[in-house]
Amino acid sequence: MVDATSVAIAALLAWCGAVAVAAPVSAVDANGVRIELAAPAARIVSLAPHATELLFAAGAGKSVVGVLSPADWPPEAKRVPRIGDATALDLERIVALKPDLAIVWPYLAPGGVEQLRRLSVPIFVSDPRTPEAIAEDLERLGVLAGTGEIAARAAATFRARLAALAQRGRAAAKVSVFYEIWPRPLYTVGGKHLITAMLGLCGGENVFARLAPPAPSVGIEDVLATRPEAILAGTDRAVRPAWLDEWRRWIEIPAVARGNLFVVDANLLHRPGPRFIDGAEELCVALDQARENLRR
Repeated sequence: MVDATSVAIAALLAWCGAVAVAAPVSAVDANGVRIELAAPAARIVSLAPHATELLFAAGAGKSVVGVLSPADWPPEAKRVPRIGDATALDLERIVALKPDLAIVWPYLAPGGVEQLRRLSVPIFVSDPRTPEAIAEDLERLGVLAGTGEIAARAAATFRARLAALAQRGRAAAKVSVFYEIWPRPLYTVGGKHLITAMLGLCGGENVFARLAPPAPSVGIEDVLATRPEAILAGTDRAVRPAWLDEWRRWIEIPAVARGNLFVVDANLLHRPGPRFIDGAEELCVALDQARENLRR
């Protein structure tokens, strides 16, 4: 038989547990703004593919009620309702989902994001500019979603793999790299881009690191003048594009002379999400091969 004291203690513990679940949470976003919620977010809309990946990796996948196209990873994200794309948000549908938090990337549908602010939807801006910032966003989103322990484990794993790559890169000879995003017009990555930071950790040097825009347009003559020792192209699923091999006509470039034309997976490296570390490992392997070719 259960006595009254035991019942009271059980009730008190249950009440304390409920209070803990409903406790306020807060995190600082990429703009330095502190987002404060009365309780962990239970209905989250993700307005960027990388944010969707971060949320699922942080253990908050079950709380994601709407995603921006294309949200193709993880596989579970494909079943979540679409609420727009990079050019426009379906505000009517978003409002109907009654989100208590929206995760946004500042370069996608900025007008729609401002409308959400006016509707009093809490906004967290996710814009990792360094590999370490990806781990930090994992932790912050875990806090806001009430899945901090899962997020902390994911962040720790990410940091451990990143540290291993950095240690290997520190001991490696420097390789100058031209990273090609698209051929016509010719786009690359600037000095403040996440990929430039990762090139540095792998022992590479972006030949256009002096350029401020994240994705500047350059000319073929500009590339020839830098004489890169390796050329890397980022494509969907690392399918080798014909335009990468168009560089073979310029045999005077060390990258061409030594056969250092490589392709990496843009789905991994162009999204600042948890899979970025997989792409980073591919990147470091490519630069290791480039060093070996340069020694021959």
